[in-house]
Amino acid sequence: MRRFWKTAQAVPGDGAWGIELDGKPLRTPARAPLVVPTEALARAIAEEWAGAPEQFEPRSMPLTGLANAAVDRVAPDPAAFGNGLAEYGECDLTCYRAEGPRALVSAQEQAWDPLLEWARRRFDVDFRTTCGIVHVAQPSTTTAHLAHAVAALKPFQLAGLSPLVTIGGSLVAALAVLEGAVTVAEAWEAVSVDDRWQLQQWGSDSEAEERLANRRLDFFAAASFLQLLES
Repeated sequence: MRRFWKTAQAVPGDGAWGIELDGKPLRTPARAPLVVPTEALARAIAEEWAGAPEQFEPRSMPLTGLANAAVDRVAPDPAAFGNGLAEYGECDLTCYRAEGPRALVSAQEQAWDPLLEWARRRFDVDFRTTCGIVHVAQPSTTTAHLAHAVAALKPFQLAGLSPLVTIGGSLVAALAVLEGAVTVAEAWEAVSVDDRWQLQQWGSDSEAEERLANRRLDFFAAASFLQLLES
């Protein structure tokens, strides 16, 4: 895209905040006004637009993209969107362990066991873990309690939670970030254990490293989006 505006600013509204480009309201791809819940998020989005070069890619504005998703995709049916995220609780990354080598098994245990222990305490649930990729059914109370936690979230929270879940493959890790039980850096280290292990074993692979780096950027951007909702 080519930059067509000179100024970008956050503007207060009726209990929410909008963003204006050259005094005109910024709109979502579906042409709805882009209105966000907090001043901090509005200012951060305005900064994305204010700092854009003459030629840019929309992907370089992750906060804008997540806000657009919250308005256009999540808000029309939060329950359906939340149900899709809750399904990850049935096959959470942290429940599928390697059979070997022992160093990888140990790395997974160190990264994933504390997350499962936190979720057990926080949501009063239990988890079944397995070795390999064959599906293991979780207790019905576990999936129900995790689904309830997701259903309680607002559209902007769901939009921010979504990349954490889908990129990391772990609803547990995503909820831990949302609730401040772990830092985003700790969560990323946990959900990227397998990828980093493969790179260490097989040596440098520029394409794999770039993919992992891009996933990390999106993961951290989603966590920043959630933090700005609390500011």
